[in-house]
Amino acid sequence: MATYDVLFSALGLEKWCASSESSAPMSMQDLLTKNRGGDAEPESLWDAPFPSMDALNEACGAFPQSRELTKGLEQGFLSIKDSLSIVLDPITQPLSWLLDGTLYGMLNTPWWIVIPLLLLVVFAVTRSWKLVGFVAICLVLLAFIDYYEYAMQTLSIIFVCAFLCVLIGVPIGIAMSRSDMLQRLTIPVLDMLQTLPPFVYLIPLIFLFSVTESKLYGIAIILYAIVPVIRLTNLGIRLVDKDVIEAADAFGMTSRQKLYRVQIPLALPNIMAGVNQTIMMSLAMVVIASLVSAPGLGVLVLRGIRNLELGVGLVAGLGIVILAVVLDRVTKASLARINASQKQ
Repeated sequence: MATYDVLFSALGLEKWCASSESSAPMSMQDLLTKNRGGDAEPESLWDAPFPSMDALNEACGAFPQSRELTKGLEQGFLSIKDSLSIVLDPITQPLSWLLDGTLYGMLNTPWWIVIPLLLLVVFAVTRSWKLVGFVAICLVLLAFIDYYEYAMQTLSIIFVCAFLCVLIGVPIGIAMSRSDMLQRLTIPVLDMLQTLPPFVYLIPLIFLFSVTESKLYGIAIILYAIVPVIRLTNLGIRLVDKDVIEAADAFGMTSRQKLYRVQIPLALPNIMAGVNQTIMMSLAMVVIASLVSAPGLGVLVLRGIRNLELGVGLVAGLGIVILAVVLDRVTKASLARINASQKQ
């Protein structure tokens, strides 16, 4: 006798329960009772299980199991998969082109052009020769141990995805700062994106796109990394001093002029902090995205795990740490430079 037989009897649902046999596997206790040919001893209140779907299904075969719920979600998603693919494929195809083009350009350009060009970009945003020297040492070290190609693949993906995160996230953050209603609607979505485990992003995308398409891991990285830049853009603009806004109104500035000449410049430190966090989260997701054909150092980490190659995994992990430190130092130095220029 199942624990909750009395519940369905009290509700008068015996006929409904008897109309369908339970598809749940027989418990060990029921199996032993059946073999003995007797009734099972009634469970005490202390040992009563929680009235979950499976527990209620044991008492009433017509009651759905938890597996039926998950199976329904799977069938629902698969039923709209083709329609979603028809809509999303043309929209997301430029992402594949951009990722593939950037990877091709970085890997087919000689190292003696790529490395000086990267150092020139570092100097342009930081104006620090010490940092340029540090970045040069890190890149030369990665190239010396034959990890140059993997490092450039990882950097290419981060550059593209971080750029798109900023391109999409900053306007969303600005719109949130100008509308309390939009902020209330957007924050739950951002909370969900920020709390979902990274592997969960890959599950629906694997069904929607081919594993060989670059946009599969590109979309996963963007969804995972876009949250900080949206939040901090919204926060930075909302934290602009009200007195400054009133002064801008007194000078007769339009909303667009206030945004571009007052609010964004004053919120730039917060926006740059969001960009820094977005880049770091992109790097973290690139490693996980190696499970779905994302190239780069994450492939070597995955290889070290699969083949138990301790040295390969550790050195690849060290390379990821080096890239993380480089990206973090460069973005923080550019942020410090922005703060210093605003204080002058």
